[in-house]
Amino acid sequence: MTPNQALHVLRAQSPLVHCITNYVAMNTAANVLLAAGASPAMIHAQEEVSAFAPIAGALTINIGTLSAPWLAAMKAAAGAAQNASVPWVLDPVAHFATPFRAKAAQDLLHLKPSIIRGNASEIIALSGGTGAGKGADAGDAVEDAEACAITLAQRLGSVVAVSGPIDFITDGTRSATITGGCAIMPKITALGCALTALTGGYAAITTPLEATVAAFAHFAEAGERAGQGAKGPGSFWISFLDTLAALEPGDIEEARITWR
Repeated sequence: MTPNQALHVLRAQSPLVHCITNYVAMNTAANVLLAAGASPAMIHAQEEVSAFAPIAGALTINIGTLSAPWLAAMKAAAGAAQNASVPWVLDPVAHFATPFRAKAAQDLLHLKPSIIRGNASEIIALSGGTGAGKGADAGDAVEDAEACAITLAQRLGSVVAVSGPIDFITDGTRSATITGGCAIMPKITALGCALTALTGGYAAITTPLEATVAAFAHFAEAGERAGQGAKGPGSFWISFLDTLAALEPGDIEEARITWR
């Protein structure tokens, strides 16, 4: 399924996406999903995630503002999703920053995410390497994380996506790079977290590899178009949401995707 075909299906089905994300990202992620055509649910209480995850089209887990109760809920939701064959996406935000975060990420990896999305430093560290990241900010280039992403994908059986100026996506066998976006995007908090949520939206309607490529291509197309008239982060954010919603099947430039 091409990104344009996937966008058509996403809009037709408007899948429910269960998002366990961080405080900073909740509003941004929900608005991105709604603009793109999916339906967000921001449920994180341990008491209900096990019942909710199986009825969603996909689950996304982001460890940005981690705490012990939220981690318990993340594990419960991921386990329930796995048991119900619901695809789920892991965003291991700054997992290398503290021992608590590092163990949380490893515990979640054992629950076999369908897709892992992170920046170059996060993916390098997740594979066992040493990156130059600082908090949630990448200190490594995407191309430096490609080999780590392929190794991680092969070891876990997951799709691994490295976001950056040129995105890299792999299932360990096939890989794709995606160009586009805008240099303003890193200046807006939680856009990467929102991309994780959108990846979950597409994962609800197609295979993990096709879903990840479609989500990243949709994001890149909207970012490039929104950046053309933006004066700064504020005007870009408004234009980006509008453009996500305005894009129609056929509008995503598939020439920006290169398969290897």
